[in-house]
Amino acid sequence: MGYYKILGFKKEPFSTSPDPDFFYLSKEHETALINILIELRLRRGLSVVLGDVGTGKTTLSRKLIQELKSRQDFIFNVILDPSFENDKTFLIFLARSFSIDIGEFESCSISYLKEALEKYLFKKTIKEDKTVVLIIDEAQKLSYSSLELLRVFLNYETNEFKLFQLVLLGQFELYSKIINIPNFFDRVSFKYILHPLDLKETKKMIEFRIKQAGFEKDSPLFLDEAIREIYEYSMGYPRQITMLCHKALKSLILKKKSVVDKQIIRDIIEEENKWAERKLFLLKPVSRLE
Repeated sequence: MGYYKILGFKKEPFSTSPDPDFFYLSKEHETALINILIELRLRRGLSVVLGDVGTGKTTLSRKLIQELKSRQDFIFNVILDPSFENDKTFLIFLARSFSIDIGEFESCSISYLKEALEKYLFKKTIKEDKTVVLIIDEAQKLSYSSLELLRVFLNYETNEFKLFQLVLLGQFELYSKIINIPNFFDRVSFKYILHPLDLKETKKMIEFRIKQAGFEKDSPLFLDEAIREIYEYSMGYPRQITMLCHKALKSLILKKKSVVDKQIIRDIIEEENKWAERKLFLLKPVSRLE
């Protein structure tokens, strides 16, 4: 039996997996999601979302996917790790993702693959009135060459709309890449930066995930004093909040308590700091006697 069932949950409330059903839509996340959906509906081309590690970009992408699945006129694919050896590998991956028949791909030239993708976009968007979307997570890993290919695809358009819709989610290194590519940055129709949560939204996120997991007791599981400790240590980063809350619930069981107070969180933080110190000690170079 999982720890969450012992505490009265139907599901694990603080898994770090990017489950869209447990994604708390903060004001910033909701703004980003709504704007991206508008951009896709209007077929405006390129949307870029930037954020530090742990601000919820991956889970936002899963929420976007969940939204698109319910819409019959969208064709979409997702790239989770856009690290490709070369342009041909990238193009073959795209063709396969969109089920484009490219025959014996080993003998295909790059120009042939580009043409196949272009024909596909024209067929799906103009003849079949579909919206073709590519979502790329960890987009800072894209090479300059891959970004240049994507720029070419963004050139495909009618007088009214772009044939190719691209959503890039990445860390801030992505900005330094696209700003240096001529005619790429000026194609960004929507750009947004995700920031960490504030104290109020940290509390709302914790309460939301508890409710989503099926907790039905009226009394609070996390005291306000504990939430403040979580916020101050995590600095509002959703991933850190989730990890702390997961450890706090396990601690409840071990200590046979019914509510998370600030002491439980402080004990967890103290242990985290000890592990950080051990890590620094192990990584410290050892001087060698000559």
